[in-house]
Amino acid sequence: MNMVTLATTLQKKKEKTELILRNIFNLPPVPKAIKEALDLLSSPKTNNFQLSHVISTDQGLVTKILTIANSPLYGLQRKVTTIDFAILVLGYHELKNIISVLSIVESFKNKTDQYLDQKEFWLHSFITGTASRRLAEDLDFPNEGEAFITGFLHDMGISVIHRFMHSSFIEIHNLVNGSGINYQEAELEVLGMTHQQIGYYLFEKWNFPDQVCDVILNHHNPEKSANNKMLTSIIHLADYMTQKLEKGKSYWDKDIQLNLTELSNLRIRNQEEADKFIIGYEELFNNQVEAVRYLN
Repeated sequence: MNMVTLATTLQKKKEKTELILRNIFNLPPVPKAIKEALDLLSSPKTNNFQLSHVISTDQGLVTKILTIANSPLYGLQRKVTTIDFAILVLGYHELKNIISVLSIVESFKNKTDQYLDQKEFWLHSFITGTASRRLAEDLDFPNEGEAFITGFLHDMGISVIHRFMHSSFIEIHNLVNGSGINYQEAELEVLGMTHQQIGYYLFEKWNFPDQVCDVILNHHNPEKSANNKMLTSIIHLADYMTQKLEKGKSYWDKDIQLNLTELSNLRIRNQEEADKFIIGYEELFNNQVEAVRYLN
């Protein structure tokens, strides 16, 4: 196949994939308590009593919020046992981040099959988000909450392929195992788009901030980031750390390569420094598995 024919074929596959994506804007509605809580958290008139009352109507939501609040993500000195206390110690901004993540989980909830274990997928998402937040804090990035949300969302394109293009997901899986190419190459061959491009396409249409969309698009290639190379490098490093420390790792990332050039933005100059830096986060990674089990 010559280059012109190949480019034409890939373009047709991309257009077909985009057509599918245009038809999945309306995801299943999230539980009533999550929607009402997010509405309240977006209103300047909301008070703690209203917020606590709405959240408390859904015991599952209460359990998930308390579990995340008590995880090493926040490192709180006192155990959070009530929603009233969670609101007090976390504040509206962090609570909105947590509930937004839970909303995404509900919207993209799918059944585990032999090709994708949902618990493993959400574990990878949560640990990448957690590590991104801690890295942002340690490296003086000004918005730790944004790092958490973006790290959590970085691989959502994979979940989209699995749920809405399942036969293509199987084809990608079989192509990787049969030919030895990596997942990004297989995604392009089957769909004309990578999971990064699919995530970017959807989150841009859903009006997520430009810098979040940019990171989702470039988390494997932080050098291509247009809006925020530091945040993209943080998510790239956190994603790599799940593989290096073998906690919450994704088989989709088995060939991930660390971009050391861009990590100079994070004061990491070579592989030896990167390895030493990553080992310092091993305890954080070890403590996340219990926290994430309530997300499923």
